[in-house]
Amino acid sequence: MCYMTSGETSELVRFMFELGQLKRVKRSGWWLIGIKDPESVAEHSFRAGLVGYILAKMEGVDADKVMKMCLIQDLCEARLNDLHKLGHRYIDFRGYERQALKEQLERLPDSIRDEFLVLFDEYATDSSREGIVARDADLLECALQAREYADSGYIEALGWHTAVEPLFKTSGANLLFKELRSSDSNSWWKGLKKTGR
Repeated sequence: MCYMTSGETSELVRFMFELGQLKRVKRSGWWLIGIKDPESVAEHSFRAGLVGYILAKMEGVDADKVMKMCLIQDLCEARLNDLHKLGHRYIDFRGYERQALKEQLERLPDSIRDEFLVLFDEYATDSSREGIVARDADLLECALQAREYADSGYIEALGWHTAVEPLFKTSGANLLFKELRSSDSNSWWKGLKKTGR
């Protein structure tokens, strides 16, 4: 049973509407190689969450915690937007992420706010095994996306693979990365049983 005041439920619903902004925020790094309509932050976070769950199972850490970290770590981009790595050369974006997230969460119930901030901090600082796995999952999702863009003709996306390879810290991420580098992103549907005539 849930006991909340109408003010508390109102703040939760406002926060949920704000989450919808992530469906409109584009992953801006891909613009640098000419992708006009890259995936949204919400699309990235969804797959990163599931990749994180799988990777956590491979690494023997708390999969639910990793999945939550993957879903939470980009929430601030609803307010800050997504800033590609070139922009990070000029703006200390990391310093503003926690501030924005803290303001986003300030009107939520303490239990939700506190958990989200702890998870964000563990992710941002690599201070737990789960944080390390979640960061690897985030990078792995970007590598998957780069492979998909390359297979769609944006060959320069594969430059992401060279940049990200030395950043993986888990054996599971390294294993999956090695496999995806030589995979066809369309292989999942090829060879499926035909239906109908």
